[in-house]
Amino acid sequence: MTEHVDVLIVGAGLSGIGAAHHLQAAFPRRTYAILEARDALGGTWDLFRYPGVRSDSDMHTLGYRFRPWTKDKAITDGPSILDYVRDTATEAGIDSRIRYGHRVERADWSSEDAQWTVDATRDGERVRFTAGFLFVCSGYYHYDVGYAPAFDGLDRFGGTVVHPQQWPDDLDYAGKKIVVIGSGATAVTLVPALAERAEHVTMLQRSPTYIAARPALDKIGAKLTRRLGTRGGYAATRWKNVALGTYFFQLCRRRPEAVKALLRKAAIAQLPDGYDVDTHFSPRYNPWDQRMCLAPDGDFFASIKRGAASVVTDQIDRFTETGIRLASGAELEADIVVTATGLRLLALGGIRLAVDGADVALPETTVYKAAMLSGVPNFTFTFGYTNSSWTLKADLVSEYEVRLLRYMDAHGYDTAVPVGDEAASETRPMLDFQSGYIQRAIAEFPKSGTRGPWRVRMNYPRDVLTLRYGRINDGALRFSRRPRRENRSAAATAAAPAARERARG
Repeated sequence: MTEHVDVLIVGAGLSGIGAAHHLQAAFPRRTYAILEARDALGGTWDLFRYPGVRSDSDMHTLGYRFRPWTKDKAITDGPSILDYVRDTATEAGIDSRIRYGHRVERADWSSEDAQWTVDATRDGERVRFTAGFLFVCSGYYHYDVGYAPAFDGLDRFGGTVVHPQQWPDDLDYAGKKIVVIGSGATAVTLVPALAERAEHVTMLQRSPTYIAARPALDKIGAKLTRRLGTRGGYAATRWKNVALGTYFFQLCRRRPEAVKALLRKAAIAQLPDGYDVDTHFSPRYNPWDQRMCLAPDGDFFASIKRGAASVVTDQIDRFTETGIRLASGAELEADIVVTATGLRLLALGGIRLAVDGADVALPETTVYKAAMLSGVPNFTFTFGYTNSSWTLKADLVSEYEVRLLRYMDAHGYDTAVPVGDEAASETRPMLDFQSGYIQRAIAEFPKSGTRGPWRVRMNYPRDVLTLRYGRINDGALRFSRRPRRENRSAAATAAAPAARERARG
């Protein structure tokens, strides 16, 4: 049997739960369901279980706009974030709308019926849904497996190799020598957490990454909350952090050398005297050409200063029975090697889209208002910021969908589809970001235009103006209404004699 809902949401992570909350608050009588491929809600925050897992965004921006974060720590651990998402879903009754174990494979749009037909698999069997609107909140990476390069000699290594995305619950690393391969956010999180119990932790990096220390507690935010109350203080702190983050990002773009000097000086102040900062903490690229790593309360630097951790900058030659041989000839002994080598990107959770029987080639589409795709009707998706909190964008896209649905209701429209113009035909990659995990897969993603509603910007204040307050009917979004069934039947009956006459001719 096929189940029909007004809106079908894909993904029960941070974005999907937020989308459902916005939708049911605005339209209590509208039907919706959430299809989740895994057996639990929470997305990233349920999947990742490695030691020390935490956010690298503050919770005043990673939290939902509609639900204040009330705990003390602004930079908090993964389990606390998971509790926050679960509580949001439970309190609003959203958890009862989630269909677990449903992996969406394909979605077909029919202009004649003005609806999507969505095929999912559950326990190896096909399950079908129809919906007037499809909202994809499935994140941007493969949940099944992370990225792991092919290392020479890996099969000879006598110790344990683990990727953070598949961290085993029973891994005992107390008193062990650990090498963490990588220098991204996951590695910078893992090193100080592992160093609490391990004999020693070495972060092995091919090249340095920018790492900035930041207090885990937001003292100004706490004062704002005491003065303005929970909601007022949360909103004020959210905008404070947005403003500071936007300012710093723009400073990195406009005065990269000054920011480099600032970050270098901060690293020197937190590391042991005489530490080789230029080798291990001076990247070849400019700040924010790749995502900047966060060290709450400087924990990463502190673990190095007390001798529990170290950084090695070198290339891997091969694995040996007891560790890793480097290109320089040096060897790192290891009982455990953690391959914090990144994610594998996956556009729209791997869902195959089709419009009126024609498959949609994602790289040939252009993103509209950072929320929709050219030529794809009644469809929105969430893709967060690379230079700020994911939820800032997720909230805005959900707000935009609510505005769009209200506009369609008010004017009796069934269909809304972005139609590209000259600005949409001039394209560039969707993400202007140099991180390896982005560059490996960005060609499989939709494109960004160069101006107007087609340009993907990593700028929250500008997106607020566009998505929260901008015109819905802006000329690029085309609307239509489906004729009522009785009208279509009458039109078909009237056209039949003419059709038969043409066939005879």
